[in-house]
Amino acid sequence: MTGVSGTGSWPASDVREAQAVVVGELTSAPEGVEGIPFAVNPHGRGPWADPVGRAAALLVDMPTELGVHGWALADRPGRDLDRARSVVGEDLDALAVAAFGYAGRIVVPVVGPLTLAATLYLARGDRVVSDTGAVRELTESLGVGIAAHVDRLRGHVPGAQVVVLVDEHDLAAVIAGAVPSFSGRAMLRSVPAPAAAELLSMLVDAAREASGSQVVIDVGPAWTTVGTAVSAGADAVALAVGQVGRQGWERVAETVEAGIPLWAAVPGRSGASDGRSARTGSQARVLHRPWREVGLPVGGLAEVVVLPDPATPPAGGPEGARRELADLVVTARELAEIAAG
Repeated sequence: MTGVSGTGSWPASDVREAQAVVVGELTSAPEGVEGIPFAVNPHGRGPWADPVGRAAALLVDMPTELGVHGWALADRPGRDLDRARSVVGEDLDALAVAAFGYAGRIVVPVVGPLTLAATLYLARGDRVVSDTGAVRELTESLGVGIAAHVDRLRGHVPGAQVVVLVDEHDLAAVIAGAVPSFSGRAMLRSVPAPAAAELLSMLVDAAREASGSQVVIDVGPAWTTVGTAVSAGADAVALAVGQVGRQGWERVAETVEAGIPLWAAVPGRSGASDGRSARTGSQARVLHRPWREVGLPVGGLAEVVVLPDPATPPAGGPEGARRELADLVVTARELAEIAAG
């Protein structure tokens, strides 16, 4: 059945309240729709809780710290890392409370190794992506850390079937050699697509083999990197479909026909002054119209999972985010009805 989930972002600072809203909305999805709760990451809690800080907290035997320019590898663990790990633990506790007694899929978002390498700095040097050996070590460390985190989550929510959503929004820039150096006067070395796929494959294998998790690789709007995610062995590929043209949809069709499901991030709020989202019918058309145009069978929409597009964040704070999630549930229901004929 058509699914609906999220990428973790939430415009609030109270993690327990946010997690309760998300689980409540998604576990009450109508018949024909699979609501998939996700671990939330509320905004406004400082760099220790931002996506990079949370990923850094998962690294094993690679301590990190906050520097002048952001997170960097460090010689030894310190207070910054302790605080980031504490946030991850608190958020896991909040998920356990909200999802008590739940059995089914739960999405755990985490920044992927190549996007992390394009952001995180070496202890003495430029971004990690500038050092081939460091990128591999980072990938191995993150894979071990994700597996351990998933095991902890399963201890808190025994019925969870964990789906790791790997955020690789910077994958296209890494492959193209478009990540700027610290000085901004040059671009750092490219990681060729085959090498990027190999690194991502290491992470996929670590998450899957250690914990049995599904792994979805989120490439943002960069359809050109869908093939890299598929080559890495992803169980599904997430793509922001709002701005994808014909050529991109042909790549999507090849992927779906190869048995790799699509997780589609659809535009949400249209920026209306009243804080209302775009009509759900329009959201559904963003997906099913090009789906049909490239010759994909409408029945295949039953395998799609709908996500919010981070490029169109909701207006209206926590209540706006709740409305957007409710709209996505309606969109998923419409797609399920189309799939059923």
